[in-house]
Amino acid sequence: MLKALVRAPTHPRLPAKMLTTALESAHLSLGARMVPFAGWSMPVQYRGILDEAKTVREHAGLFDLGHMGRVKVYGPQAEAFLNRLQTNDAAAIKPGRIRYALLLDDDGLTQDDILLYRNPADSSDANGFFVVINAGNAKRDLERMNAIAKDFDVTVEDCTQSLGMIAIQGPKSQDITQQICSGDLASLGYYAWMNTEVCGVPMTLSRTGYTGEDGFEAYVPSGHEPKVWDAFLKAGEAHGLTAIGLGARDTLRHEAGMPLYGHEINETTNPLEANLSWAVKMNHDFVGKEALERVTAAGGTGRKLVGLITHSKRCPREGYPIASNGKTIGAVCSGSISPTLSKSGTPTNIATAYVETEFAAIGTELQFVVRDKAEPCIVTALPFYKRAR
Repeated sequence: MLKALVRAPTHPRLPAKMLTTALESAHLSLGARMVPFAGWSMPVQYRGILDEAKTVREHAGLFDLGHMGRVKVYGPQAEAFLNRLQTNDAAAIKPGRIRYALLLDDDGLTQDDILLYRNPADSSDANGFFVVINAGNAKRDLERMNAIAKDFDVTVEDCTQSLGMIAIQGPKSQDITQQICSGDLASLGYYAWMNTEVCGVPMTLSRTGYTGEDGFEAYVPSGHEPKVWDAFLKAGEAHGLTAIGLGARDTLRHEAGMPLYGHEINETTNPLEANLSWAVKMNHDFVGKEALERVTAAGGTGRKLVGLITHSKRCPREGYPIASNGKTIGAVCSGSISPTLSKSGTPTNIATAYVETEFAAIGTELQFVVRDKAEPCIVTALPFYKRAR
């Protein structure tokens, strides 16, 4: 969990080989606090994290996602290759649609979560695909993809450096984006993407997001990122749009019940205990399938990911033990103050945690332990926040 930090307009000392996105100078000009993140120099905040989160919930926020990995997959056996690589069913994805999926190892343990896109029907290669991967896992993911690709007639092309990625999230996103986009955004469904023009530049635009709000991702040809970034800010000025950092993004995704690699999911978890079985289609032979079948036959792993809510003055943080009547039965994955759920004078703190299955029922009263002191919490349904559709 990225904690709230004091705003600092200067660039801290970063490792010599830190990667930078094409928008580095734009962040510095806005007074962003830059931090190392997954090998990249990224803005953690421009002002207060909770204030930035509120802006996204009520208006709209602009995000630089240039650190995310972006990969094109194409060739006669692209679909077969992807069905071996990941858990969702690539064959069932219609042109212009997107699916969430997971990369597993042979033991069924999570190596990454990804978004899998099938190219829009009007693309030059309508049978091709596009994959977005996490920055911290990009090197390992690409090595895995290239290793599996050896058995298929397929090309795996890393285009992270040739495509920028800018996202806008919030209830005003469509109104703002439509001002600079030639495509009809009202016709673009959730988890879909299109070929269009933004600021007169041909590119693809998707409608997904990692905040629980409506929004879009522009995949910008290299060199055009500053132009598109500035155009978004100008178009959104009257709507309250501001730049948003990684700190608020983490808080927002947490409220929306979306997993973060390294927290709710990692190399020690499988999709079934993480409540991600909806992203696992057992009708194809993906890496890790047999292991998941064994877990299912055994009745699970004995633990389950749950949501926790507390009105304690203390906030449950990553790694804090979860207890029931003095017995440790789990640990916190992510925890934060909820800016959306908190009322004036009454903070609401939220957390996700793995707990023993017998304690996972909604309404179960548990405790999180801070310096040997037990604080009350209660198991609650995920997500903590869900926008009105």
